[in-house]
Amino acid sequence: MKEPLVPVVPMSHTAHIRSHRKPRRSASTLAMRAGVAGGVLGTLAVAGASGSANAAEPVTQTLELPTLTADLAVQSADATQQAAANYQLQAERDAAAAKAAKQAKADLADAKKKAAEAKKKAEEAARKEAAARATRSAQRTTLSTTAGGDTSTSTGGSTSTSTSTGGSTATGSAAAIVSFVKAQVGKAYVSGATGPSAYDCSGLVQTAFKQVGISLPRVSQDQSTAGTQVSLSNLQPGDILYWGSAGSAYHVAVYVGDGMFVGAQNPSSGVQEKPLSYDPPTGAVRVL
Repeated sequence: MKEPLVPVVPMSHTAHIRSHRKPRRSASTLAMRAGVAGGVLGTLAVAGASGSANAAEPVTQTLELPTLTADLAVQSADATQQAAANYQLQAERDAAAAKAAKQAKADLADAKKKAAEAKKKAEEAARKEAAARATRSAQRTTLSTTAGGDTSTSTGGSTSTSTSTGGSTATGSAAAIVSFVKAQVGKAYVSGATGPSAYDCSGLVQTAFKQVGISLPRVSQDQSTAGTQVSLSNLQPGDILYWGSAGSAYHVAVYVGDGMFVGAQNPSSGVQEKPLSYDPPTGAVRVL
């Protein structure tokens, strides 16, 4: 290949002066400079790439931040929900405790009220019993002299004896009643029983009168008003004796004559025949 022709340029009149001539750059210098430039550019490229790679890290961290924030939000929500549940549980416990305290207070008030009522009833019963005992005590002397004692009178120089309780010999229906109750002596006392092996006081009286076709009320309170009220000084066999007041008697028995009565007394003694002085009655009624 032919080399290209290089045109000849006329030299300047100052070209021969060394200080005015531009130094020629050798190929090696240019190559070195090119290499340096390339190295710098390569270094810059690597640095740029590294910078780009390093610059990508914040992007990655930025992408992870929403996930971390979401986790914190979930944890916060869970904590809030747990706190709310704890508050609700505590509120329920407080409400239950308040309700229990209120109920206990009401129960205590009710118990006090019932205790007061029971005490009042017991005191009333005690007063009635004391009144009944006082009545029986007041009549004890009279009954001892009129129902169980003898009255002596002088007639033509002779002494005759009679009782103030009326006839002592039962006849007719009265005799049947007297015979029946005497036949029950020794049997057991059982509350609510009407025979034939056990009785309570009103059960014995009711069953005795049933033997002669007379139907009496079941309880002593009603039996004490079932007939005509009679004086204790004018008793006859078959009369119903009662203890307590008429209409609210607590015990009854049958007068069998000669100052004696038969009654179902209590669980420890059962049906017994006793003198009027053993336990003077309050009053009597006559049904026959």
